[in-house]
Amino acid sequence: MSEAPLRVAALGMGWWSDVLAEAIGRSERLEIVACFTRSAEKRSAFANKYGCHAAARYEDILNDPTIEAIINTTPNSVHLETTQAAVRAGKHVFLEKPLANTVREGQAIADACRKAGVVLAIGYQRRRENHFRWIKAEIDAGRFGKLVQAECNISRDRLGRFDPSSWRYTAAGMPGGVMLQIGIHYVDVLEFLMGPVERVSARLANLVLPGDNPDVANMILEHDSGALSNVTASYASASEFYMMNIYGKEASAYYDLFSGLRHLRRGETSARAVPTEHNDTIREELEEFARCVRTGGKPETDGDWAARNLAVIRAGVKSAREGRTVEVAEVLASGE
Repeated sequence: MSEAPLRVAALGMGWWSDVLAEAIGRSERLEIVACFTRSAEKRSAFANKYGCHAAARYEDILNDPTIEAIINTTPNSVHLETTQAAVRAGKHVFLEKPLANTVREGQAIADACRKAGVVLAIGYQRRRENHFRWIKAEIDAGRFGKLVQAECNISRDRLGRFDPSSWRYTAAGMPGGVMLQIGIHYVDVLEFLMGPVERVSARLANLVLPGDNPDVANMILEHDSGALSNVTASYASASEFYMMNIYGKEASAYYDLFSGLRHLRRGETSARAVPTEHNDTIREELEEFARCVRTGGKPETDGDWAARNLAVIRAGVKSAREGRTVEVAEVLASGE
């Protein structure tokens, strides 16, 4: 007999909650049985769309013993409060990135889940893209040699496509702007591929979008290994674009949204294309979460991992504000 799907409740009804709900619909390992957001209209629409119960209160979900886990897409500022409530009720938590707005709150989330013995997984789907998995396997096999450098860009056009009153685009709701909202994805991938970041130098700018939050960010990351990487994130570009190049002493890999993955070995004069299939990364991360709940396993991106990624971003924000290079350890110690 196949294992029963993990019974989950969706908390927070924004556009990303739909993305996750649709991914759950493509899986046999999870089932949305309830939802809650403060807007009765939004939760009713979500419940009708995904065939689940619209709870009148978050407490009703927490008190329901048949609900095993929370899929949390609430604003960053309430991640700690909503997750602590779930932990007290013994619910496992899939929490959309970023973990929190401060390292102190992020560490508190991770600590609460660890002490309660509940699974906490953070939504970092980009590391699961097959081109990055291929690069990781080659690095782990030693075929890249010593890693020396990386450069990447993650850009999306948001002009005319956002609500300036939304928490996602305000300094209070998303401190660091585009750096925290999407730049953190490639910080995660870089630490996954190249190891921990030790210090950060960064600059931020607000060039196109209205409001008070940066829409362009650039970070120079110094890894513990001595390798250097550069991350550029933008909401001010003319279109969507993603790229990451990884340079090793023996081989390099080049990925971008339009050309796919290419690979070049030492001594070769032209890069060869590496075919990789498009994979359902969001479904995969949710299924890993369900598997960890059932087996007691540890997710790839748990609270401790996400707190460190957050510390890298917060170091970048501090660097841009103070005009100096900032040690990640400094931010981890201060909880900023």
